[in-house]
Amino acid sequence: MLRSHTCGELRITHVGQVVTVSGWVQGIRDKGSLLWIDLRDRYGITQVTIETENASKELVDIARSLGREFVISVTGKVAERYSKSDKIATGDIEITPEKIAILNSAITPPFTIEDDTDGGDDIRMKYRYLDLRRNSVRKNLELRHRMAIETRLYLDKLNFLEVETPVLIKSTPEGARDFVVPSRMNQGEFYALPQSPQTFKQLLMVGGFDRYYQIVKCFRDEDLRADRQPEFTQIDCEMAFVEQEDILNTFEGLVRHLFKSVKNVDIPELTRMTYADAMKYYGNDKPDIRFEMKFVELNDVVKGKEFKVFNDAGLVVGICAKGAAEYTRKQLDELTEFVKRPQIGATGLVYARYNADGTIKSSVDKFYNEEELKKWALAFNAQPGDLMLLLAGDENKTRKALSELRLEMGTRLGLRDKNKFACHWVIDFPLLEYNEESNRWHAMHHPFTSPKPEDIALLETDPGKVRANAYDMVINGVEVGGGSIRIFNKELQAKMFGLLGFTKEDAQSQFGFLMNAFEFGAPPHGGIAFGFDRLCSLFGGAEVIRDFIAFPKNNSGRDVMIDSPSPIAKEQLDELGVALQIPAVK
Repeated sequence: MLRSHTCGELRITHVGQVVTVSGWVQGIRDKGSLLWIDLRDRYGITQVTIETENASKELVDIARSLGREFVISVTGKVAERYSKSDKIATGDIEITPEKIAILNSAITPPFTIEDDTDGGDDIRMKYRYLDLRRNSVRKNLELRHRMAIETRLYLDKLNFLEVETPVLIKSTPEGARDFVVPSRMNQGEFYALPQSPQTFKQLLMVGGFDRYYQIVKCFRDEDLRADRQPEFTQIDCEMAFVEQEDILNTFEGLVRHLFKSVKNVDIPELTRMTYADAMKYYGNDKPDIRFEMKFVELNDVVKGKEFKVFNDAGLVVGICAKGAAEYTRKQLDELTEFVKRPQIGATGLVYARYNADGTIKSSVDKFYNEEELKKWALAFNAQPGDLMLLLAGDENKTRKALSELRLEMGTRLGLRDKNKFACHWVIDFPLLEYNEESNRWHAMHHPFTSPKPEDIALLETDPGKVRANAYDMVINGVEVGGGSIRIFNKELQAKMFGLLGFTKEDAQSQFGFLMNAFEFGAPPHGGIAFGFDRLCSLFGGAEVIRDFIAFPKNNSGRDVMIDSPSPIAKEQLDELGVALQIPAVK
């Protein structure tokens, strides 16, 4: 071994011992008579101190030849530091070196390897292997490791088996776009990379593996954003002989275990909210319930006056921001511009201040007197000091816009503390949603989700009213996991495929293997999948999941470090039987 101890291990109890440490040179300070080297590895930093007058010329020369990020090994005696540091764990000691060996030299890195680095996102992505040396990135990956370990420990105690499923599978038309892989052995045919192991985990249930899990890579060829990558990791789980309640209890237990074991945070029993209530009171299916600010519908209160905007609107709805009546005109104008942004889509914003003296002033005083405005306040349950914010228009667009405004106000008022966690289930999703462009029903989750037993009859008469046996877990307004009780009956699965526009031939071609398996005694089963990267970022207090992935892609889906994706040689394409209209590498 080129080290007896790590750079984060030595303490005052090691004083007098001869040790060997190895790592990277974090920095050098040369004061002439004294020379200090900060030596860093994954575990911490140890200071190496050389009194140049008492050290050999060879040792001093080697020390002065070092540069940042040189890889060195230091052998010497541990001494108590004269000037201690409480900023590092090894701050009570230093090493007086007897020998310094340069294991490898290094060119000057393109950015400083420190927590507060001077490197921007692009340069750090290009040199990701250097970025990985920074404490903040290392801690993120250590958190990820710990969460994976604790997940396995929890599920293992409940008799779950970790089973690997194939990565080269069959492309299916539902869901996001597949990444496809040409087959050399079967030219003109393609594998797909899995968007999830969905059908395989169901087949494992048919095969008698009643409790399965896998921490698994999945792939989706879709547009990217901060919480999305083309390849991502799921905690994928399935159970047989269960109902929805069993799934919710089991995996609520998993998340509470992770919070306790990883963050030492006690999470109370998760509340449950129906999809209908989530949309009605929060305008989206993953509400952030760290703060209240529920929607209040005001059609009955505000219509019938001379204000045409409200009279013509399908919905007038608002929120009450507690303690925000002191907002200035500039701040209110900023909020108006916020809701008018194209991605929000509102045409304007109406506000009413409930002043501390009990008076109410609004942006529509021309149309509503104070007595009428007090009816607004009553509907909102507003108190003096509160600010009422109203939007009007088409029902779906207005709820969506108000949802964004609610989150913006929560941020501005400091109500979205990343160190506070509010976890809950959203249940009773619609089974189907109608797409006007394709002129057919689509599965809101996936085609294998079962309807609520009491709603099955509606499949024939009113499919839009059928509720799914599906559930999502939401933490701080982020959907971290979702699943459902599955269809395990061939006839019901065939009916579902028919509703989704599949011909019998299409259904057999795409999913015949699953339909056939159901004929051999499929048990009732259901499961859930957690977005592992997303869960890690929440635990780490970050919004960007790539900070918790060792080698992530950028927002264009590229790995700029290895320059991927990239063209391949024409010979390879010919061998695969693939003809491209773009030039290949010669």
